[in-house]
Amino acid sequence: MKTVNMHEAKTNLSRLVEAAVGGEPFIIARAGKPLVKVVQVEAEPPRRIGFMDGQFDIPDDFDGMAADQIRAMFDGTAGQDRG
Repeated sequence: MKTVNMHEAKTNLSRLVEAAVGGEPFIIARAGKPLVKVVQVEAEPPRRIGFMDGQFDIPDDFDGMAADQIRAMFDGTAGQDRG
């Protein structure tokens, strides 16, 4: 990876940025000490919300499913014979 000093980076910023956009990241250094790495910003990731829309059905009573069993777990009566 190319390393450039601060003065060179200021002088040639447009050219260096174009190279970074083209897949050639670079490091800016001051007095030979690396300070920052310049890389191309990745494209925004696709939105994940709703990515499976229409691929399965959720029952209307989904929020209440297994309510009795869950309540029994909190009551400490889960697994006991209720008969």
